[in-house]
Amino acid sequence: MFLASVAALFDADRHEAYNVWRHNCNNFSNDFATFLVGKGIPDHIINMPQAVLDTPLGNMLLPALNQSVNANRQNGGILGIGANAQRNGLQDVQHSRAHGGFVRNVTTARELDALLAEAATSCAAIFFTSATCPPCKALYPLYEELAAEVGDKGSLLKIDISQAYDIATRYSIRATPTFVTFLKGQEENRWSGADPSVLRGNIRLLVHMSWPSHPHQSLSLATFSRENVKPVLFSKVPPLPKLLAKMGVAAEDPAVRGVANFIQGCEKKDAAADAHLPDMTSFTNFLRNAPGVLSQDVMFAVVDLLRCALADPRFSGCLAEEKGHVTVTSLLQYVNGLPSCPYALRLVTLQMACNIFSSPLYPDQILESELLRTPIINLLSSSFLDDDHNNVRVAAASLLFNLSLANSARRKDGRTDGLPEGDQIELAASALEAISQEEKSSEALEGMLLALGYLVYLLPLDGELCDLLRTMGAEDTVVGKKKHFKDMRLITEVGSELLGKGLRKP
Repeated sequence: MFLASVAALFDADRHEAYNVWRHNCNNFSNDFATFLVGKGIPDHIINMPQAVLDTPLGNMLLPALNQSVNANRQNGGILGIGANAQRNGLQDVQHSRAHGGFVRNVTTARELDALLAEAATSCAAIFFTSATCPPCKALYPLYEELAAEVGDKGSLLKIDISQAYDIATRYSIRATPTFVTFLKGQEENRWSGADPSVLRGNIRLLVHMSWPSHPHQSLSLATFSRENVKPVLFSKVPPLPKLLAKMGVAAEDPAVRGVANFIQGCEKKDAAADAHLPDMTSFTNFLRNAPGVLSQDVMFAVVDLLRCALADPRFSGCLAEEKGHVTVTSLLQYVNGLPSCPYALRLVTLQMACNIFSSPLYPDQILESELLRTPIINLLSSSFLDDDHNNVRVAAASLLFNLSLANSARRKDGRTDGLPEGDQIELAASALEAISQEEKSSEALEGMLLALGYLVYLLPLDGELCDLLRTMGAEDTVVGKKKHFKDMRLITEVGSELLGKGLRKP
């Protein structure tokens, strides 16, 4: 019965299976004689079952083989070979299948095309290797583990370029190990090198994008699905002597001098880590008192000095732990309260607010503290309306980007939004208005689109923000910017994908 099934299946694809068997059995007699005299089983004999099972015929044979194995398990397995031999043969494949996935060794373009076609609605990865590549072999166990982890959510393939020259040429493979990944039938990423953490991270991200838990994750949103995106910081330090000179007598304050020395120490590459924090208590007292005693021109220099210091996460981390965030809040409220804020002061205040995100302690503090969050939102919302200064609009977009990125990170981690929906609605409305009016600066528009995109990415589709964006025609507003910015790809990603397909009701 079993042999009859084999014969029937063999007719379906006899040429490829025959070639594989002939290659592996070419010197079978001599090799078996070698085994009989105690020199061990050659690798190509041990791996013969795997080689055949990797062919299309092998795929058809597998159910019948599994049935046969189960029937003969108590008798030591197929052909009476014991557990030690099974470990490298058929039982290995059966075990992998039982646990969800295994690596497919591909040798022909025809087989590759068929496997990629099967994965056209999910994902696939190709591991290009070679027999003379030790780093490749070091990754084999990990790749097998990942295949079992991925299971039926994707296909993990392995191709030896020394045996499949045509495939290597098709994908322009010049070195091994090289990995090429596919998402929904399209090439998604490629990289070279034997870094296990990179391999593990990229495969898991690929599967995550392929099997999304939110509808947005099934869209073409490469920008917003990236991991480890960093906030925008303004860390360039101006000539400190000139900056201190603008502060006049205030520069003589020991607290100010201490911060200036800290900034200078941070600029020295070899000694940056050894730069000692200044007297934070004295400097925060100075900052809180400054708006009441210093002119607007001097305040510009004071805020700029603070901006430079905040670029160091140690400094911003200290301020993040200040009770009530009174220092940063007092400065933001001072600038927001000016009837007509000078351009330079508004710009450095926006940049200073961006730099507080240098510390990982600050994002959650901002999202959870209304006293700190409200003046930040007021500052960036009003700054979007500055038609005369591109730099102000760019800085405002950067601050909104940092705020949206912090909230998006919580969504990606499965946590609830830290940014209240009312604030999200206000920010989205401000960003859309700024986008609709932006016709000059591609840098400002790109920043606004990124900020709005992260504000919207993974949002609850049944919430008020989603309804507002539909009502305001957010998709049309963004897509309409193609008229002035024809080559900006982000317009399509945010407009057509995220605000178009991404806002449609399930």
